[in-house]
Amino acid sequence: MDIAVNLVENYLRLNGYLTLSEFEVTRRREDGRFEAVTDVDIMGLRMPGDVYAGDPHGDDDCEMLLIDDPVLDLRDDLADVIVGEVKQGTAELNDGIRSHEALHSMLRRVEWLYAEPLSAVISALQHHGLHTSPARGGGEIRTRLVAFGQSDVSDLHTISHAHMLSTMVRFFDELEDAFRPVQFRDPAPALLSLLHKSGFDVSEA
Repeated sequence: MDIAVNLVENYLRLNGYLTLSEFEVTRRREDGRFEAVTDVDIMGLRMPGDVYAGDPHGDDDCEMLLIDDPVLDLRDDLADVIVGEVKQGTAELNDGIRSHEALHSMLRRVEWLYAEPLSAVISALQHHGLHTSPARGGGEIRTRLVAFGQSDVSDLHTISHAHMLSTMVRFFDELEDAFRPVQFRDPAPALLSLLHKSGFDVSEA
């Protein structure tokens, strides 16, 4: 797996997302044969609710274990779906990720969440990169295109390498007792965790 994709996937997982990475999208041509359309680097789904570094059950001090990144702009009544492009260079979206085939192929996996036709969600993403829908059973579901990579800003549609790294290091620092026994096996978080445990100062220049 690309190291940048590995970083993004683990950043999202730490923030409570279920993820699917490096997914190849194909389509059937008019002659009946199949061809590749694009590959989607990352998809994330986060359901409403707080995420903690350790099981808070019965713990009056569970708030101290809360994992929260304001850049993700999450709410208690909001499910968040990210379809993302990951770059080692400048954060940008390829045209292929906006294709109907790519968006339909990914979003049909969570189609049951939406209380409106998936075609409406796809059309809005193609034109605006963001759509908020009523969720089945109540609340809302926000779907957005996000570019991960080098950037001077981090917001709803762009999240920088520097932000992801600094956020993960902040989690390791603020929640050190909870993360100390965790054995990270993926390369990106494993290296960050090792550097932190070894006393290195990992910070944005």
